Amino acid sequence: MTTRAGEIEAPAIAIPKRLIGGRTFDQIFMTSCIWLLVGGYLDAWAHNNIPRLETFFTPWHGVLYSGFLAVALTLSGAILINHSRGYSWREAVPPGYELSLVAAAGFAAFGVGDMCWHIFFGIEKNIDAALSPTHLGLATCMGLLLAGPYRSLYRKSPQLDGAKDWRAQLVLPFAALLVLLPFTLITQMANPFNAFWPTFATTADDTMQILAIISVVFQTTILMGLVLISMRRWRLPMSFFTIVYTINALFLSFMLGHYLILLMVLPAGILTDIMYRWLKPSQAQIAELRIFAFLAPIILYSFYFLVLDVAYGIVWTIHLVGGSIVVAGITGWLLSYVLFMAKPVMEERER
Repeated sequence: MTTRAGEIEAPAIAIPKRLIGGRTFDQIFMTSCIWLLVGGYLDAWAHNNIPRLETFFTPWHGVLYSGFLAVALTLSGAILINHSRGYSWREAVPPGYELSLVAAAGFAAFGVGDMCWHIFFGIEKNIDAALSPTHLGLATCMGLLLAGPYRSLYRKSPQLDGAKDWRAQLVLPFAALLVLLPFTLITQMANPFNAFWPTFATTADDTMQILAIISVVFQTTILMGLVLISMRRWRLPMSFFTIVYTINALFLSFMLGHYLILLMVLPAGILTDIMYRWLKPSQAQIAELRIFAFLAPIILYSFYFLVLDVAYGIVWTIHLVGGSIVVAGITGWLLSYVLFMAKPVMEERER
């Protein structure tokens, strides 16, 4: 019996279904992250403001851990769907979310540890809450977990052209906020925007003044580090600084009821956005980049001291105020040398 050539069936080629892990997933994941962040800040607010907090089982912990469950289910759901579509377990993890998966397991473990810690050692107050070992573990895992969208964008979008990729332009400042907000939460005790030291730390308490200056350098390092890393990868979208400054300050303002900081950061963000558009700082324009890295913190802390002085009055000397502003600028300027080499040096190394 013979078979005609035209009757021979070609072997079917399995075409894998689309992998979940694109920009739509980033946006869904970021939405679930808001729940977790609100829970984290509510819990910190309770540690700061409720003196008789004596149990692990609180409404704020309920929001925190239910928010974690929402984030974990979003990520694990995507992985399960990808695996069911024929991808291996490793391939099923959305690109950029590998560390987030590890952090989710760590967060769950530290959550159990935190309950045990509270049972045996009681409830922390104020700075103790920031330095509790289990809270540090939770904060670290939260940071790694929430940085998933930023890592995902970093891998997939080396260029963000507003005309071609407007959705990524819109997502970027919020992805950056998910990196910044856990830092702001755990370092609030060393944040000049949370403790208005210039209004009460006189020269009679020079130790507190020194710590205040260190906090300016510390917070500038965190903020400008994130900004400069983002600038290495992308041309930042319009209103990046206004969005990041304002939302970060909004979360922080609830910790001690310092809503005045919104008046500090909003004009600073707008002015920094304008300066960024005017200077166009980049590796190709290294001089403009150095100037931007120096002036951006100066703008932010100039508004900080100005609003404090108008609202409450400042007890610091003009020397200390001016020096604090300049030190912030120097910190940003030096960081630019860490993250951006001068162009001739880079070309020489390439040869």
